[in-house]
Amino acid sequence: MIGTAITFFIIGLIALAIGFGGVGSIAMNIGWVLLAVGVVLFLINAITGRRVV
Repeated sequence: MIGTAITFFIIGLIALAIGFGGVGSIAMNIGWVLLAVGVVLFLINAITGRRVV
């Protein structure tokens, strides 16, 4: 999920550099959302993850 977020960030930066502001901003927003969801899921997994006994 973090890899997908980075991909959307890169797509957004390229689109903004070319001049497609709308597409670039949407891609950057999707990247931020995916990054936030990935971090939340990571934290949940770190706190309540399975432990081998």
